[in-house]
Amino acid sequence: MSDQTYIEKALSMGAASAVKFLISDIAFDSRVVLKCIFGCDDFGRAHTCPYQRSPLSMDEYRKILSGYSWGIIIGCPDKKTSQKISYEIERRCFMDGYYFAFSMSDCGLCGQCAKANDQACRFPKQARPAFHSVGIDVFKTVRRFGLPIDVLRERDDNAPQNWYSAVFIE
Repeated sequence: MSDQTYIEKALSMGAASAVKFLISDIAFDSRVVLKCIFGCDDFGRAHTCPYQRSPLSMDEYRKILSGYSWGIIIGCPDKKTSQKISYEIERRCFMDGYYFAFSMSDCGLCGQCAKANDQACRFPKQARPAFHSVGIDVFKTVRRFGLPIDVLRERDDNAPQNWYSAVFIE
């Protein structure tokens, strides 16, 4: 299948935007981990937090992801939709022969991660880490495509937001 097919599928599922990227378009920056450790309310409290589950460094994530040549960035108004769409695109890519396809989105499958109650992940086959959580500067990356992203000035669950996920394809 073509990249346009995956873009059209993402848009038909409710994405506000979907664009193809080349791996060279991805802005890696290890400083992102500082914001995770010292700014994320969910740091270490979610099964998808890579710093709690993986011994990989930011450089190792960069090396692994650099093995991909392209992918799709998906923009959505909410986290759950972003997760659902990116996982479906990953699944379709896999079925189309891209067996290393991997989606990254801030997991929104549960209202609260089961880890908060010391329980196993309820969706271990679908849960994925956010693509900022492995050292990708999401702001810089999506701005390269003219996609909207702003710092939230205050926490308001009803305020419009821009959630981004990515499917890495090879």
